[in-house]
Amino acid sequence: MSRTRLFVLYGFFLLAFLVVLGRVYLAAENQSYAQSAQAQTTVDLELPRQRGNFYDREGRLLTGYSLDYYALCVPGQSSYDRLFALADYQAQNTLYQRRNSASPFLIQVDQDLTTRGIYTYTAPHRYLPVPAATHLLGYLDGEGHGVSGLEKALDDLLWQQGSVPVVECVTTGTGALLEEEKPQVTGRMPGEEGIRLTLDLAIQRECEAAADLYMDRGAILVLDVDTAQVLASVSRPDYDPENVAASIQAQDTSLINRVTSQFSVGSVFKPVVALAALKEWKGNFTWNCEGWVEVNGQVYRCAQGRAHGEIGMQEALEKSCNCYFIQLGLSLGGDTLLETARDLGFGATWSQAGGFSASPGNLPSAQALEGAGELASFSFGQGQLLATPLQVAAMMNAIAADGVYRDPTFLLETLNQDTMVTVTEYPRPEERRMMTSAQAAALREMLAGVVENGLGRAAAPLEGTAAGKTGTAQTGRLNEEGEEYMDYWFVGFYPVDDPQYTILVLQDEAVEVSTSCAQIFSTLCNCLYYGKTVDMGER
Repeated sequence: MSRTRLFVLYGFFLLAFLVVLGRVYLAAENQSYAQSAQAQTTVDLELPRQRGNFYDREGRLLTGYSLDYYALCVPGQSSYDRLFALADYQAQNTLYQRRNSASPFLIQVDQDLTTRGIYTYTAPHRYLPVPAATHLLGYLDGEGHGVSGLEKALDDLLWQQGSVPVVECVTTGTGALLEEEKPQVTGRMPGEEGIRLTLDLAIQRECEAAADLYMDRGAILVLDVDTAQVLASVSRPDYDPENVAASIQAQDTSLINRVTSQFSVGSVFKPVVALAALKEWKGNFTWNCEGWVEVNGQVYRCAQGRAHGEIGMQEALEKSCNCYFIQLGLSLGGDTLLETARDLGFGATWSQAGGFSASPGNLPSAQALEGAGELASFSFGQGQLLATPLQVAAMMNAIAADGVYRDPTFLLETLNQDTMVTVTEYPRPEERRMMTSAQAAALREMLAGVVENGLGRAAAPLEGTAAGKTGTAQTGRLNEEGEEYMDYWFVGFYPVDDPQYTILVLQDEAVEVSTSCAQIFSTLCNCLYYGKTVDMGER
């Protein structure tokens, strides 16, 4: 090889070396290359999304009360071995399936494992250890959006107040953590606002316990008389908000919120007819009850066909005399009864912020009530009449509240979750005087007689006196044996001399019940009385 060729070849290699060196230098100076390389070794692991929480009227958490723990598993047999013995079956299955994973991942565990040298992170658990007011609050879908109840109605606010915390791991090419780069949690910005409800968790728990003890299906409502704020809202059967599929498969109607659903009403409607009579100066109306009455060829009977003799309104309420109220209703006319029923919330659409609503129920039309048969049925709460527990409770609450009607409410305010200071108050319902104080007092006295002397004796509490009305409504639905399902009611207030609580108990679609609604009402009165001096945390 000539010297000239040698110099040419040497120059070629030198030039190539300088080109490579220059490109390396440029790459080192270019920050985008460095960021790209960093991204290739960063793994982001999402923790469950957080939402704004619900609180009861005293500021006690109804959601997000406890924490879930998530342990970081990194590639390698040692991490797998340490976590396997500490994980439940589902997490063990995840560990086994991903034992050869080339990148870190999270598994749920039941305790903080930080002291054992395992990175552990927390996320609020949405539901209480024993969920409360499940039908009112509702449940979430797999992405964390509300599907039912207030979770759905207020989803926009609760979702916006949430965040998705991310565990950021910097790893080597084999997936192991870089020793100098501890995993960091980013995006953890708890929502500022939560929602305070009217519920009282202590009263809610008492009502749930009573429902679980005494009824298969039904509803319980407790209202504060002065405000119509709902202190407890219970629907049974209950469901597991973390296993909704089980209720869907069971088809047991457990996902139905009975508090906002419509039912046959029966005799708890009779105070409405009594009020219409008082307004029309027919409070002294009397009738000789023979146990049955015929209207347009249709025979209507009192319970068990029992004759009550000559009775007035007081005794007719106490004995729940159908014949008396049929004759009273016929004398008043359909228009008068409809007007009074509408004044007390029957047949009206009820809704609150976010579109949380209840069935409007059903009132017969004025044209339908021109028929004596339909008017007779309507006069003792049957026929086409349907109503929700909310509507029936609101009617009784107006009587207890000296004649002032208020729509029941569930929402108090949004609040700052760090300071518990009010951010925005929800509007209060309008007050409407639907009867005079004298008329309300007369009804309260008559309803007290139902408990003291009438069919509602089982509702009498251990302390003080109560007032209310029983109801047994025919539904027209039969079981396989041909027996008719009934809707059983008791609605009243406690105590009589200074009403504090309006209480409603419904047991629906039952041929008969083992514990009457009046007995359950009495139990709840006792709980409310003794609950004033016994703190729930000390029980």
